[in-house]
Amino acid sequence: MDYRAKVDAVREQIARSCERSGRRQEDVLVIGVSKYVGVEETRSLIAAGIDHLGENRVQSAVPKISQIAEPVIWHFIGNLQTNKVKDILPLFAWIHSLDRLSLAKELQKQADKMDRVVNCLVQVNVSGEQSKSGLAIADTAPFLEQLRGLERIRVKGLMTMAPLVKDAEEVRPVFRRLRELRDSLLDDHPDLLHLSMGMSADFAVAVEEGATMVRLGSILMKP
Repeated sequence: MDYRAKVDAVREQIARSCERSGRRQEDVLVIGVSKYVGVEETRSLIAAGIDHLGENRVQSAVPKISQIAEPVIWHFIGNLQTNKVKDILPLFAWIHSLDRLSLAKELQKQADKMDRVVNCLVQVNVSGEQSKSGLAIADTAPFLEQLRGLERIRVKGLMTMAPLVKDAEEVRPVFRRLRELRDSLLDDHPDLLHLSMGMSADFAVAVEEGATMVRLGSILMKP
């Protein structure tokens, strides 16, 4: 499979979305979601120019990462159980799914043992779907206040997962609402710069609405 062609096509779509919305293409980070493929396919994607990769299952991510020597920045993008923090923290630079105080405290505890700071995104359930994790919009600001004393956690932005729909325009309001929420919090939380939103079916719309990170799996990995 021609991974380079797929990466180039994605970057071209991002460039068009940035042009339509008056943004810079270099402000949008592509995270390749490598959960779909094995070690060799992941290496091919890295060779094609993707150096940020996302995994969402601890049991499959840990052995895969241990076999990949290429310089990659790993993002944990799935629901994270507190008892798995000690397993993933040595491997992942970013956690996209911080959504409760118990998880924050465990991240703080394990990061303190490692003498490191963890870049985190707070997951917000903008759509309100019961099947999705994340904080309610109204609970986001109070949660950020609870995190102030946890010096090992660096909250760098917000993340959301939009509903799966056929027409990406239907979820534009979800992405817009996350951006508006982020903007409303910036005065009190100036480091809250990133918006992780948009996947293979809707990333072009997410970029138009301000995404700084898009999590792309099938569009890069599947024939």
